[in-house]
Amino acid sequence: MIKMIATDIDGTILPYHGEFSQKTKDCIKRLNDSGIKVILVTGRMHSSATPLAAQLGLNLPIISYQGGLIKDMSGKTLFQTELNSDVAKEIINWGRKNNVHLNLYIDDKLYVEQDDEIIKYYIQGKFVDYTVCSFDDLEIKNVNKLLAIDIHDADRVTSWVDILKEKYPDLYIVKSTPYFCEIGSKDAKKSLGVEFLCKMWGIDKSEVMAIGDQNNDIDLIQAGGIGIAMENGTPELKQVADYITNSVENDGFVSAVEKFIFSAV
Repeated sequence: MIKMIATDIDGTILPYHGEFSQKTKDCIKRLNDSGIKVILVTGRMHSSATPLAAQLGLNLPIISYQGGLIKDMSGKTLFQTELNSDVAKEIINWGRKNNVHLNLYIDDKLYVEQDDEIIKYYIQGKFVDYTVCSFDDLEIKNVNKLLAIDIHDADRVTSWVDILKEKYPDLYIVKSTPYFCEIGSKDAKKSLGVEFLCKMWGIDKSEVMAIGDQNNDIDLIQAGGIGIAMENGTPELKQVADYITNSVENDGFVSAVEKFIFSAV
């Protein structure tokens, strides 16, 4: 019996730069009414995910920053891990030398060094503000993550993942969209966030359904008894999924819930 659904947000229950469908809202309300916990598991900032949770009527902890931060809706921190400050400075210098746009997240606040088309693209639908400044003017500590972005060249982003993984094998480095390279602590994994909440609530892995669409969701769907990939998901994610559902535009989340949960009620 499924007691918890751990779901990615963007590309899974929320179309990129879109809104939640009414079917998704109705489905999540029915899950809430049935006593099934719905947990948002996202690479987004906590402050960016909370308005979405409110739209869905969710009042449970949110796993943000790929698992690097877990807070409840009152703002209480349940778990946090940060990127090492010295390593963060090294990656900032790497970004500057290679003309890489970097988002820097410190204490759930977003900083960039250039107010360009990339940051304007990034913040669409994110419910967040950002500060433009030299990173040299900041105290580089309590770093939630770094995000390297190229909105035009997905292959370039893939090359960053390969380069940084080789140089920093102890970090968690992964593509979260074709254009985003996530850089975080080794403990900032979606699967570890799910395991933390399962332990807190006494829920077994077999009682979890996990669903996502990108490579940063591979470990997420492996953390559940049932792992679901979206039809719009990456080939790598689909290879490890137990089931491939419809696309986000066709309410794949709802289809998966109906198949594995409501059909068994």
